[in-house]
Amino acid sequence: MAVEIDFDKMGGLTPAIVQDAVNGEVLMLGFMNSAAYQTTLQTGYVTFFSRTRNQLWTKGETSGNRLRVVSATADCDLDTILCRVEVEGEGVVCHLGTRTCFTTALPVASAAGGVP
Repeated sequence: MAVEIDFDKMGGLTPAIVQDAVNGEVLMLGFMNSAAYQTTLQTGYVTFFSRTRNQLWTKGETSGNRLRVVSATADCDLDTILCRVEVEGEGVVCHLGTRTCFTTALPVASAAGGVP
């Protein structure tokens, strides 16, 4: 059964969250247009739409750290995609050489009040 992702909400793009299929770690966030989504489904490797280069790019095509899709799901509004993946190659996902792109801590106030 084909699922129609709502690419119109964000001007032709939808967020695509990439999560490690084994441990649940969020690795990165990218954007897909319809062509990137179809390419991901057809090849089994995460493909994004680069907003800066205005073209499709398959994560890891030059580094070898490709993201093989284990499963893909859409949220309840059909406007965000979650790709659970296995990282091939050295296991590095971020262009800065880390496993995940989410490494910068932010100063969020605690529920008890105050900033940690």
